[in-house]
Amino acid sequence: MANALGSTGITGFGGYVPRLRMERAAIAAAHKWMAPGLRSLARGRRAFCSWDEDSVTMGVEAARDALNGREAPSLDRLLFASTTMPFADLQNAALLRGALRLRDDVRTLDIGQSQRAGTAALLEALASGGPGETLVVASDRPRGKPASTQEISFGAGAAAFTVGREGVLATLLGSASNSTVFVDHFRSADNKYDYFWEERWIRDEGYLKLVPPTVAAALKQADVQPGAIKHFVMASPFRGTVAGVAKKLGLAAGVEADPLDEACGYSGSAHPLLMLALTLEKAKPGELILLVGFGQGCDALVLRATDAIASFKPRRGVGGALADGQPHDAYLRLLSYDQGVDLEWGMRAEKPIKTALTEQYRSRDQLAGFVAGRCRACGTVQFPQLAYCVKPGCNAPSEQFDQAPLPDVPAKVLTYTADWLSYHPSPPLYVGFVQFDNGARLQMEMVDVGQSGLEVGTPLRMAYRIKDVDKARGYPRYFWKATPLAA
Repeated sequence: MANALGSTGITGFGGYVPRLRMERAAIAAAHKWMAPGLRSLARGRRAFCSWDEDSVTMGVEAARDALNGREAPSLDRLLFASTTMPFADLQNAALLRGALRLRDDVRTLDIGQSQRAGTAALLEALASGGPGETLVVASDRPRGKPASTQEISFGAGAAAFTVGREGVLATLLGSASNSTVFVDHFRSADNKYDYFWEERWIRDEGYLKLVPPTVAAALKQADVQPGAIKHFVMASPFRGTVAGVAKKLGLAAGVEADPLDEACGYSGSAHPLLMLALTLEKAKPGELILLVGFGQGCDALVLRATDAIASFKPRRGVGGALADGQPHDAYLRLLSYDQGVDLEWGMRAEKPIKTALTEQYRSRDQLAGFVAGRCRACGTVQFPQLAYCVKPGCNAPSEQFDQAPLPDVPAKVLTYTADWLSYHPSPPLYVGFVQFDNGARLQMEMVDVGQSGLEVGTPLRMAYRIKDVDKARGYPRYFWKATPLAA
């Protein structure tokens, strides 16, 4: 049925794609002894999460890209959409709120259980209106069983949008939704991988029959003809499906948005919004965008870019994230990071890890938001914030500290070492002192170093990651790490 229009629009957007990219040819080569047909899908690379990335960390990075360092006091809601959230009964959206240093009274909500969770979250924010802004984050890392077509074609990524009334970049002209129990694939609560039905049936009975009437309703509400659409954004893990739907809808030739196949892969419920974020990077004022989300029905949104689209830039954008890739051809690395193979790490890996939840709560502002303290007496910036200033001769009490968030402060390598002896899920462990431009200096882990390595003075940026995992209790602990800036 058609939805009521809201008075709000998209006011910001951004995205994130993991830096690690696996050569699809390496995946096909690993399975050629039993699945030689995979070589037909071996073109390009697929993004994959490092061992310390998940839907929460990717969501934080996408939101930082959309906010681009600006304070967001007007944000009233945070909607987090994903089908691969790390927690089942601990609110994942609250983790994003803490890392982004949003107000404590921001309303947070998790949305999942459908491939159209991302489009549903965006539509909810656009249709509900309200005086404040809503932050919509969609992040996913769908998994494919080894040697499956899903493994080689899936990827990972996240997109984020702010929705409000000020500085609108794209307005909602019309929308429609349909809900039906069309089971193209499913994953039960106790399984790791999705089970897919036959591709042709999904395309012919699902996409080609469920999408057109829903889109027609949205176009009718928007008073837009199919030929006026400039960008058609629809995600599908099956090649050729989007072109078939576009033809049936009567859209102009060549309006299909970049599917992000070559450097990313299908990122589940986040993928249509990831494609939309990249489309908005290219859109011109007045252009019409048709966004479709598919999964147990369909969502269709008709958007129009405003004049303000020409002046908005995310921090890096999806285009920047796609360009900042590190190619890999060691297939076992992908399997190991995804817990697809149980390697012998030796006795050093047997160290027990248990998070002190009491101290984690007491220090939540410092840890989640990576907030240092600046002494008003002498100007020293220190992390963590102790009871007194660490500068000799000052010793001012912590009551005289101002907050000094570190995530967006420029930094560089002061010292580093590559440790092959300590246990680390991605050896070697790079660790060293990081010098921040505001004077802070602390020892940090450095990740996604790549073949170029590190040098003293290498520019760094901060990334929200998993610090370690309590495997006995299934609890990941999050913190900030340093990673080299893109070349």
